[in-house]
Amino acid sequence: MADNNNLTIDPRSGFCKSNSVFYSKRKPIPLPLTDFLDVTTFISSRPHHGKTAFIDAATGRHLSFKDLWKAVDSVSTCLYDMGIRKGHVILLLSPNSIFFPIVCLSVMSLGAVITTTNPLNTPREIAKQIANSKPSLAFTTPELLAKLTESNSNLTIILIDDGITDASTKTNAKIVTTLSEMVKKEPSGIRVREQVNQDDTATLLYSSGTTGESKGVVSSHKNLIAMVQTIVERFRLNEGDHKFICTVPMFHIYGLAAFATGILAAGSTVIVLSKFEMGEMLSTIVKYRATYLPLVPPILVALINGADQIRERYDLSSLNFVLSGGAPLSKEMVEGFSEKYPGVTILQGYGLTESAGIGASTDTLEESRRYGTAGLLSPNTEAKIVDPESGKALLVNQTGELWLRAPSVMKGYFSNAEATSSTIDSEGWLRTGDLCYIDDDGFIFVVDRLKELIKYKGYQVPPAELEALLLTHPEISDAAVIP
Repeated sequence: MADNNNLTIDPRSGFCKSNSVFYSKRKPIPLPLTDFLDVTTFISSRPHHGKTAFIDAATGRHLSFKDLWKAVDSVSTCLYDMGIRKGHVILLLSPNSIFFPIVCLSVMSLGAVITTTNPLNTPREIAKQIANSKPSLAFTTPELLAKLTESNSNLTIILIDDGITDASTKTNAKIVTTLSEMVKKEPSGIRVREQVNQDDTATLLYSSGTTGESKGVVSSHKNLIAMVQTIVERFRLNEGDHKFICTVPMFHIYGLAAFATGILAAGSTVIVLSKFEMGEMLSTIVKYRATYLPLVPPILVALINGADQIRERYDLSSLNFVLSGGAPLSKEMVEGFSEKYPGVTILQGYGLTESAGIGASTDTLEESRRYGTAGLLSPNTEAKIVDPESGKALLVNQTGELWLRAPSVMKGYFSNAEATSSTIDSEGWLRTGDLCYIDDDGFIFVVDRLKELIKYKGYQVPPAELEALLLTHPEISDAAVIP
């Protein structure tokens, strides 16, 4: 047993009997102690040897780190001149692009708050988010302009353009400028105009929450800095030259955490696909010799099922890692992939929008072979397994709701004190809404969503188990089971 601040912790499981808390077995990550620090400054001031920050897969356009930070300075200068101040909310409606991170980093450097929305949302859904978050202005692309003006015709808009086509004449939108014009402006040189505190809000991402209706998740600069540090340490990105394919949406915590912020801190290159298309993704890996491929389980299933044709047509020898998130992988998926692509290590991660995408992960193939696991607790993270009926904290190998406490856990839900207090308790524990157990070696297993359990003749049947079973059938590419 290890002695940690007078607590007796089992080194194998990380469990402490005296307070029923599971402690992370990963090496703690140092976090900056200074109060006044924004996530943009934190990322841009990290030393690294990287040259290219982003590559647009469709056009081949490269954006160097030097150009990226100059663009961020220019855009934040323009926003400041337009009256954008700390606490103002800026809406971003855009598919993945190399411009997406520029907008996010510029807004956050001022202490203003970025709120993203899914380009597939209906005008009604976007209108609802606008009414809730009250943005001062919005960034969008020419293709999505009509959708945004239908949502709210009074919103001041900045067009994310390529500097070539003109789309402003087709609608009655209040377009004040374009991103390409803003990027041309000489930066004022003063990076942080108002002091931004680590506790200030950085992002407002909308999530169905751990239950039901969509809510705005308020994350601070401190939350995002903890997330950036975790990503850099997890992939040991400070060593070597890494190229990531970005297939996951940047408006989502997984994409925003990794591709718009985290990976930049280590000087790695992100190759951006504006939308997912299997053939384009594979040819992009070949063309740019990508080393990391983050994805979700359905894409992994497609890679396994089509492996023979894929390996004939595409040279994927540069690929070192596949990173899966969104749902636990079954034994069949881990082994099926490792057999078809022996040179590629499969890793997985577990997280929520409410925890800035951080929670647990497998960091080696050996850990991923603990089939069905979400991994070991992320560094600096604590967990409890709680009986949903009695509220009592449970032991190793007992199933209950997973509660997490970590530097990346959100401040709360936006303008929703009731939802916040029912999700985060007074001691900072986040109720995840996931039914889990933690085994003798500290690995977390997600059984299912608490609210989705099917009650059948007194038995509790987790939909996820039925889904995993259905996915083993060669004719089934994806499955969803509902009560």
